Amino acid sequence: MDRIEFVTVTAIILFVTFGLGWAANWLVHRFTRVRQQDLGELDRMAQALHEAELIRDQAIDYVENRERDLTTRLAQSEAELAAAMDGLREARAEAEYYRAQLQGTQ
Repeated sequence: MDRIEFVTVTAIILFVTFGLGWAANWLVHRFTRVRQQDLGELDRMAQALHEAELIRDQAIDYVENRERDLTTRLAQSEAELAAAMDGLREARAEAEYYRAQLQGTQ
């Protein structure tokens, strides 16, 4: 094989290889291309996710506010209970004092 035949055969092989690579690239992009319908669906999913995050944030805020209110109510109830128990303790002590005085005078 002389030099011209070698160059010609090499050029043909390189051209065929280039053509096959281009065809393979075209097929890959043809089958993996994102369609407009898919983009619309992705936009809808992103919007739904955003709305779900907003609802979650609102729920968290509601729960935190509710917990704060209930904690405040519990603290108030405990304070009222302590005051009532102190008042009852004082009333019992006073009743015992008067009972003792009444029995001492008899």
